[in-house]
Amino acid sequence: MSRRSEPPRGPGRDAGSARSGAAVSQPLGAGRAMPGHKAVDGQLSTEAITVRRATLSDLPVIVELRLALLRENANHPVYGRLRADARERAYSVFGAQLRSPQEVIFFAETGDEVVGILRCVETFNSPLLHPDRYCYVSSVYVRPRLRRLGVLRALLRRAEGWCAERNLTEMRLHNVPGGGAGAAWNAAGFAVVEEVRLKALGALRS
Repeated sequence: MSRRSEPPRGPGRDAGSARSGAAVSQPLGAGRAMPGHKAVDGQLSTEAITVRRATLSDLPVIVELRLALLRENANHPVYGRLRADARERAYSVFGAQLRSPQEVIFFAETGDEVVGILRCVETFNSPLLHPDRYCYVSSVYVRPRLRRLGVLRALLRRAEGWCAERNLTEMRLHNVPGGGAGAAWNAAGFAVVEEVRLKALGALRS
């Protein structure tokens, strides 16, 4: 197994998890569902959501969802700096992620539509610390009209199963501050353990 170190902070890492909480926590009326989707107590019925592993044939949809995630952060000081050729670059980057034996991308579907995405990476911790490995969660996105209906919960259940298969006992992620991100991840059981800070040292280079 190749050794993957802790994910870097900043624009070089996949920025998907930065918007993950906000992506599923914008207001949507309790008990409300889109036509064709049954909702019970503010959640889609269990039968309405299926979660599966994405494959290379899903690459166009992965690019679509993950660029939508970045565009929701247009005003963010890091994730708002989207390159003009981001779509072309995305196919290479995300294709490599799909081929990696240390990571997985999950799709949440209702009917024939992909409505959510979540990426897990088996990551090696510092050799000075426990545990040896953990699951880094990123690229979490739910289509706006189906937020707060249980899609994130379904994705996380599948991710936890993937962790169990690999004997991973811990999940970590980054999210942008403000909005509903903190509340969403608190509700999912994620505690705040650190802050990421940015200091600009000069003009941004293209």
